[in-house]
Amino acid sequence: MEQQRRKDWILFGSLWAVFSTVGFYLVLGIDLLPSQWAHEAEVVDDAYILLMGLSIPIFAGIAAVLLTSLIRFRVKVDGIPTEDGPPVQTNRNFVRLWVAATLSLALMITVNPGFIGIAELRGEPSADIVVEVQSQRWSWKVNYENGAETFNQLYLPANKRVRFDITSLDLVHSFWIPAFRVKIDAVPGRVTHLYVTPDRVGSFEDDFNLRVQCAEICGLGHAQMAMPVSVLAPTDFDAWVSDLAEGA
Repeated sequence: MEQQRRKDWILFGSLWAVFSTVGFYLVLGIDLLPSQWAHEAEVVDDAYILLMGLSIPIFAGIAAVLLTSLIRFRVKVDGIPTEDGPPVQTNRNFVRLWVAATLSLALMITVNPGFIGIAELRGEPSADIVVEVQSQRWSWKVNYENGAETFNQLYLPANKRVRFDITSLDLVHSFWIPAFRVKIDAVPGRVTHLYVTPDRVGSFEDDFNLRVQCAEICGLGHAQMAMPVSVLAPTDFDAWVSDLAEGA
């Protein structure tokens, strides 16, 4: 009996090690995330990878227990079992260890990436420029500080902190830029605020994730409610927005 129990633990440990190794390779060894085009994207991705890394041993352990049970305790003869198996008694030491470990893990992720990540993502309530965004079925209008405006096209300066003032003229939409990993609702009668700091030059032609996409189902044209984003060097952005304002 003791020898069989030892074999069961060896099987469980082997499966847990294999599943954990595969999981860590998928999370840490393969870059499955989209390209980062803003400081906020780095914060979100770091939090995601941390949470995935912490969850891998737990998920691997549960999967190993299930597979060990299927291999070790399956019915090995044809037919249906006629009686219950032997009762399994509670292992109090394991229960104490499990509660302590999961409680510690929950408290740890509440602090980081919880409070720390949210504080870093929000940053200071200050901005280098303010961009107003109006949404409606099924388009976007963008207003810049000097009176320039664009329709279904967003231009931003690199390495400048931008505050978006976002609203809707009809119903609830959602302002989402996948390349920046930021999203907030556009609500009729309210102005919601979102801060982002693009950190390199590029455009929708370089990465299709550089776009504003409505992420709230808003009717027939919801899927087409997208707006390309172009991130320019600060001097190029200043020249562009000045020319646009003069032309208007």
